[in-house]
Amino acid sequence: MMPAETTAKSALEALNKALDQLDNEVDRRVEASRNSTEAAAELDRMIEDRSRIALELDQSQDRANRLEEANREVSRRLVTAMETIRAVLDR
Repeated sequence: MMPAETTAKSALEALNKALDQLDNEVDRRVEASRNSTEAAAELDRMIEDRSRIALELDQSQDRANRLEEANREVSRRLVTAMETIRAVLDR
């Protein structure tokens, strides 16, 4: 081989190697971008789920508070009814 052919061959090999590296880097960046997009979508879903769960928790707490109040009212009425029945029986 002549020195010019060797230099050209070396230059082409270096160029091909650089193009392969560039192609690999582009693939890596595309995959990273895809993963980032998927992660952002998952984060959005998680935020929506959190909001829904927080609303459900608030509704459940409100219901529990109403039930507790109703329980106190029923208990108060039972005590009043028992006292009335005792008073009637004691006469």
